[in-house]
Amino acid sequence: MDTKTLCLGVLTQGDASGYEIKKAFEDGPFGHIQEIGFGSIYPALAQLLREELVTVTQYTQEGRPDKKIYSLTSAGRLLLLDALDEPTEPDKVRSDFLFRMMFAHLLSPSALEVMIDDRMAVLNAAIAGLQQAADDQFAPASETFINGYALAIYRAMADYIEDNRYQLVGASLMPERAVAE
Repeated sequence: MDTKTLCLGVLTQGDASGYEIKKAFEDGPFGHIQEIGFGSIYPALAQLLREELVTVTQYTQEGRPDKKIYSLTSAGRLLLLDALDEPTEPDKVRSDFLFRMMFAHLLSPSALEVMIDDRMAVLNAAIAGLQQAADDQFAPASETFINGYALAIYRAMADYIEDNRYQLVGASLMPERAVAE
């Protein structure tokens, strides 16, 4: 999905600044689904404003730039609904951890252990947070579904890593690393 559509989606949940939109993808309900950066949010919001798909209200702040709060227009809501009707693209897995694991044969077993332990700590923290969100009886059904889906994925990743970590670490006997050095 493009950044404009992602911004429109966040704005269906209420008016927001560019910073608040970014936070929705870092810590909020979209955090496990998509990634967008400030570098793409603000140009997308400017284009949405030009196309009259959002409006903006500026608030003066002392000693700081004006705060811009964006609101979804009815035309913006219709465009979002049209975008949601489009066929979905296949999911892509983007992972620094998996990239590093592609080169596990070049790493020492102790370095792999640390990397895997660090990854397990991240996964376990995410699982705990998602479990807490899943226990929220007042969350909308869509958020409950997304949190449950993400929880299942994170649990499956943690289980897979635990079940296969020693196979990977044991295979790292360093002959290829020695040749590379």
